[in-house]
Amino acid sequence: MYAPIATELQQVESLLRAEMRSDYPYVDELVRYGCLLGGKRLRPALLLLCGRAFGRTTDEQILLAAVVEMIHTATLVHDDVLDDASMRRHLATVNTRWDSEASVLLGDFLFTHAFYLASTLDSPRACRWIGQATNIVCEGEIRQKGTRGQFSIDEHEYLGILNAKTAELCACCCRLGASYAGADAKQVSNAAQFGRSLGIAFQIADDLLDLQGDEARVGKSLGTDLAKQKPTLPIIHALHGANTAQRHRLVALLEHPDQETVAQLHAAMEQFDAIAYSRAKAAQFANTARSHLDAVPDTPARRALVEMTDFVVQRSH
Repeated sequence: MYAPIATELQQVESLLRAEMRSDYPYVDELVRYGCLLGGKRLRPALLLLCGRAFGRTTDEQILLAAVVEMIHTATLVHDDVLDDASMRRHLATVNTRWDSEASVLLGDFLFTHAFYLASTLDSPRACRWIGQATNIVCEGEIRQKGTRGQFSIDEHEYLGILNAKTAELCACCCRLGASYAGADAKQVSNAAQFGRSLGIAFQIADDLLDLQGDEARVGKSLGTDLAKQKPTLPIIHALHGANTAQRHRLVALLEHPDQETVAQLHAAMEQFDAIAYSRAKAAQFANTARSHLDAVPDTPARRALVEMTDFVVQRSH
């Protein structure tokens, strides 16, 4: 999938290794460890593939790809604190290996250094876009925190939270890639809409993985959504399909999650076809993402973006 931008991604990795360091040993160990936690490098790949698909790749895009990965990693480090997660990318989370204080400070280090790097470009455009997107991501996380245990929220509100906390940064990556490739306003808008729909599809699939994935394969702590009483799409759909008595029973199970209740909740997901519904909804957003590439010439980069829409829905890790 990343073959059309393999050289550029290597440059991004080199830049990340050069920037995620410190002259102070404790800080250096912490920051270098954080570099390992980013995972699939999906966001840098989106930026670079859109650059290639809508025009060309540039040195500015290499720097911005590193910037968005640092921001994404910062959000992951903070998320692991919020979720009490112990594993990410088959490694101990920062809050497990060190503590929550180190995690918060590392996330702050990554956020601030990312914005410093973006500010070194001649134009403030990227800083403005990334700043706005990052603020919306944080707002989305706060919105989700406010819905914990609130099992009355509907699908519309859930999708709005996903649009903010996950899709906004994906949209920003694609927007940056196309814009810094010299694309016109319509093309930049199409790229951003592609990223937004892809991001929502990705997060729905991620929520499904949290519910039914294999930790050994996924490589991160799972089951945190149930433990933190987050109403994700399968739960919302099951509650919507339940009658009053069934709904009261489901809410009672959701309010006291443990190994026994989780098994009962999984059975309820099957009863109300919640997994299949959620998978279909993710596929719907993936199809919408592909539609925003209709006017893009058929190139290896475009084909990689199309392949990515299938990957985010079908992935098992």
